[in-house]
Amino acid sequence: MARCTKEEALETRSRIIDAAEEVFHARGLAQSSLSDVALAADVTRGAIYWHFKNKGDLFDAMCERVRLPLEALAATPFEQYAHDPLAHLRNTWVAFMKNVVNDTRSRKVLDIIFLRSELVDRDDPIWVRQQHCYEKGLDNMERILKEAVALDQLPKDLDTRLAAISLHSHVIGLLMNWLFSPGSFALAEVAPAVIDGCLESLACATSLRLKT
Repeated sequence: MARCTKEEALETRSRIIDAAEEVFHARGLAQSSLSDVALAADVTRGAIYWHFKNKGDLFDAMCERVRLPLEALAATPFEQYAHDPLAHLRNTWVAFMKNVVNDTRSRKVLDIIFLRSELVDRDDPIWVRQQHCYEKGLDNMERILKEAVALDQLPKDLDTRLAAISLHSHVIGLLMNWLFSPGSFALAEVAPAVIDGCLESLACATSLRLKT
């Protein structure tokens, strides 16, 4: 009986997250309430609060079911890419873009994050979470770029922070453009060339060098 109860609780939790994805995607994050999610999941508000502290906690659970590229970069052990950090950076982003095209859940969650959040309160836990993820991800990307510099894959005087900001802006811009207008180009086909171009620019752009 205990095992059955636990399984039922897990099923309910999963159903609530599924419903949240649908509601957040249809109404936008800011315009969605836990009552809307409860109705869509066919559960009570009390059932939602049993599993989640608030909407921010539910949003976190929804995001955790999708591996974001900056999180993937951080999760990979250094030993697996020590010989070629630039290839690791490139392959992680390319694989992510292709997965977005092929995986409905990833595409829907990213659409919510980038295009349907409408957050205006900088103290909102969801805003704070997104900002923390961005800053941590930027740090991880810069760390990998520094490893590439150490292996002479990139210039010794590269401003790795500026380079990380530039690279992140390009690839996230590419993703957001496709999410906004998926029919305008084939993301899986375009992504490798765009990402390669961004990485190649790090080696030759004098504007990304440290100022002396």
